[in-house]
Amino acid sequence: METITVANVTQSLAKNIHPITAHDANVLYQHGTLALLVPGLLEGTTTIGELLKHGDTGIGTGEGLDGELIILDGVAYKIGQSGVAEQVPSDFTMPFANSHRAAFQFQCSREDIGLEALNERIVEANGRANTFFSVKVHGTFSFMKTRAVIKQQAPYPTLLEVADRQAIFLRHDVTGTMLGYFSPVMFHGAAVAGFHEHFLSDDHTFGGHVLDAVLSHGEIYSQVFDTLVTHLPVDDPEYRNHDFSQDNIAEAISSAEGDTAH
Repeated sequence: METITVANVTQSLAKNIHPITAHDANVLYQHGTLALLVPGLLEGTTTIGELLKHGDTGIGTGEGLDGELIILDGVAYKIGQSGVAEQVPSDFTMPFANSHRAAFQFQCSREDIGLEALNERIVEANGRANTFFSVKVHGTFSFMKTRAVIKQQAPYPTLLEVADRQAIFLRHDVTGTMLGYFSPVMFHGAAVAGFHEHFLSDDHTFGGHVLDAVLSHGEIYSQVFDTLVTHLPVDDPEYRNHDFSQDNIAEAISSAEGDTAH
């Protein structure tokens, strides 16, 4: 089958992708910020049940960085240190998570492309480097590298300390869904600038926070947001009283979110 190029396909379709206001599909809901994870504020301050009131799709992490979460079709899954996905109950708590009401629009089909190039071309095609949007890629990946941070216990370590306490998973020729969010550089700290993506295989036996990947063949969908709603854990005394001016937030997030394991 002939490879479809982003230059021809994506530009013609992506330019028509705009925020959809019906059912608040233009709203990205976020509980907490990545910045609060930097000093180790890892207490769960919202629940899956509450998060699902604001969307049926999303990603996040559990209390104490308990696994990598991915929400698809209103069902939340956690990938822990075993690498296997398990459905989580409505009272499962989280310090940080995103959700939205899915209204993805088809962007293009792609073959044989690495994660970095794929993400770069998605941004170029959307022409929205300064806009929040979600990306969903479903297909077969010839290579997928993911991670899950090992659950921490209080008193919690900092985000950089936790970065070395993670399980790494590798899989070849795996079919599934990669779901993520793109955040503009100006919001780095509230989220990670650029892409933050999680993966779940169709058979639910594999997933996690995406570190690297090669898409063999698949379809790419985008959803653009014009509204960001940030819910802060103001009832948590540790969050309320913490002095973030002492934290090197941007550097810590960039280091912790990247692929530092070799």
